[in-house]
Amino acid sequence: MSEPSSPSTTSGGAPVIILNAPQLAENIGAVARVMANFGLADLRLVNPRDGWPQERAWALASGAEWPLNDARVYDSVAAAIADLQTVFATTARPRELSLPVLTPRSAAAELSEAVGRGERVGLLFGGERAGLETSDIALCQAVVTIPIDPKFRSLNLGQAVAINAYEWRTTVEAAAPAAFRQGPGPATGEAMLGLYEHLERELDTAGFFHPPEKTPNMIQNLRSALAKARFTDQEVRTFRGVITALSRGRGKVLEKIAQKKASEG
Repeated sequence: MSEPSSPSTTSGGAPVIILNAPQLAENIGAVARVMANFGLADLRLVNPRDGWPQERAWALASGAEWPLNDARVYDSVAAAIADLQTVFATTARPRELSLPVLTPRSAAAELSEAVGRGERVGLLFGGERAGLETSDIALCQAVVTIPIDPKFRSLNLGQAVAINAYEWRTTVEAAAPAAFRQGPGPATGEAMLGLYEHLERELDTAGFFHPPEKTPNMIQNLRSALAKARFTDQEVRTFRGVITALSRGRGKVLEKIAQKKASEG
């Protein structure tokens, strides 16, 4: 059995992930992968069925090796959580225990508050086949259950960890990531006015503005719709190119009609 970690080895105040009796190395690897996705690193295994380490776990981790490299093995849940002060058990099955029942989101908020108080925290997950025993849940301070559709309650181990890890991550990094590449800014008012007037001239030529007394309102609606798009300068140029192509195409059609009439006359 490994020795419990010290506070300094718990990853930045983030929850420890404890897997009780995991069966498949592939699932352990999948758990490590989602842990890495959401900034978790401390992985503890309680009596993995096929022992540890297991090469297949590294293959499924897709490069997220650090949770696996530092994973520790324990012979009981009690030993695995001995240095933790707040641990929540994840289960979809009702038990005969009077513990608070939380969603992953509310659990993440409570764990974040506990970390803020200087506590070391963890999330306990059961094995793939049978989940957690009541005796193990009794060691925890609350139950976390995922509000999934009752028509199909089955979640694999990696999915369950991913959902909880994601909710934890939102307590740390609530904003969406910045754009991968900063795009060009919106077009100038001068460029947009040129677009409006170009379009309006061609629409007037095509007889779009009818009846005449409604022309001001129609122009206002068109300009408002285009303004909402917040075109860039390049998009303005592209759009004006489209207008030009359409107007030239109309001219060619009219020319063909005139030529046909002349030949028939």
